[in-house]
Amino acid sequence: MRKNIYALAALVCTAAIAASAEHTFPKSEAEDSEKLMSKEYWAIWNPDVQRKIDENIEKNRKADAVVNLGEPAPDGDVKVEQLTHDFIFGAHIFNFNQLGTPERNERYRELFGSLFNGATVALYWKKLEMQPGRPRFAEEYWDTEEWWNNCKDPKSQPHWRRPASDPVVEFCNRKKIRVHGHPLIWGNQTWHYPEWILESMSKDEKRSYENLPDDKRYGMDRKSLKGLTQEEADKIFGGIGQKIADISERRVAEIAARYAGKIDSFDVVNESATDFSKGVMVPGAKVTRSRYGLMQGDYAFHAFNIAQKYLPPETALNINDYKTDKDYVAQIKDLQKRGAKIDIAGMQMHLFNPKESANIAAGKKIQTPEHVFASMDTVAKTGLPIHMSEITITAPGASKRDWDVQATIAQNLYRAWFSHPNAMGITWWNVVDDCGAPGEPSYSGIFTRDMRPKSAFYALDNLINREWKTNISTKPDADGKISFRGFRGTYKISWKDKYSRDREMLYHLK
Repeated sequence: MRKNIYALAALVCTAAIAASAEHTFPKSEAEDSEKLMSKEYWAIWNPDVQRKIDENIEKNRKADAVVNLGEPAPDGDVKVEQLTHDFIFGAHIFNFNQLGTPERNERYRELFGSLFNGATVALYWKKLEMQPGRPRFAEEYWDTEEWWNNCKDPKSQPHWRRPASDPVVEFCNRKKIRVHGHPLIWGNQTWHYPEWILESMSKDEKRSYENLPDDKRYGMDRKSLKGLTQEEADKIFGGIGQKIADISERRVAEIAARYAGKIDSFDVVNESATDFSKGVMVPGAKVTRSRYGLMQGDYAFHAFNIAQKYLPPETALNINDYKTDKDYVAQIKDLQKRGAKIDIAGMQMHLFNPKESANIAAGKKIQTPEHVFASMDTVAKTGLPIHMSEITITAPGASKRDWDVQATIAQNLYRAWFSHPNAMGITWWNVVDDCGAPGEPSYSGIFTRDMRPKSAFYALDNLINREWKTNISTKPDADGKISFRGFRGTYKISWKDKYSRDREMLYHLK
């Protein structure tokens, strides 16, 4: 009996993996999946959990439709075909035209519109504006597919994973892909903050800055302001704090002027909850004694102020963090109380370490349904829609079995996230193996480095394009109406009228 329970749970996650012609399974897919993942894993993701997820998907992701067709043919079939999702299934598009061959690049581009309906575009300040006053919006030769196809060592290039933004935004707009800009303000000096900002300090500021103690916690040399009081920090570094604020405002104004109406949402501030929790986001201060180093005073609040000032009101303004606890909720509520327009709360989830995925398969209690729902329920206390904004699920290794473990974990987590009432989107981070940032895992993609699909691709494709799309054939009632329940999105409805003429309409189910 116990074996049957595990087999029943396993069946939920095997159909997508088995759909690939590249994968061969024994006659009993459930038994194979049971061997792939431990009994302890299936005890966590048990049939009761799966049924509850299914119930919540039915409740939270679907709606009822009643459509008047006028005078359809009596007893004629009506075809209802879902074309698009309202829910965002996204990925970052940081490797646009950078994968080394036309074939690989074409496969990568084709994912946007077939699997992904959303794309996160890189706007990291450090590489977007390598020299002050010269942002890399427009494509230069070293951004072209030709240049990358002839580049012998792409990962060593300063603009690897940082394509010029104009061609990427234009590509997404042309294909009607929802565009998310990431990020506007972030204090991280390794990945975001240009070195030339701190070079604009006065001589006195530079002298004082060099006398501060070193802080190497975040991967590069920087100075710690922890030993200063807020009053001391404002007195010594108030000038550079104001300069950072002014330059940040200029950056946001430039991005807004170029992409208003072309980028649908932005991560206005990234990973700032830790600073908030430490009490260094002081209203009215000239400088934030950030864990990142020098930042403009109260920088998260400042970021939303300038975003609201320059971006059109229909642009969604996101906050984004990996620290998705009570401090994050408190920060969001504090910003809202002070007038910040926050439309969406971003939640990151990175299983970077391959050992974590192996431990999950073994039944260790990592990212269980309880963890997933507790974290989302916490952030949902803000009342905001939730974007699972950066998702990394690493395969334990490079074997076929490792791929299947990654796919099973991904399918269960996607189902859980998709079922939550506040969820509005899920964004996979590194689509292609060995294309992450330095230090990120080599096996976290859903494609290999040469763009061969892995099991996780088939798992996500099965969910997004099969299980979670409504395609039915029905008949009209006596009043010429059809009724159905389906996933929210845009539909094409086709039928014949009473004169046997072909008719069709687009219908949006909200």
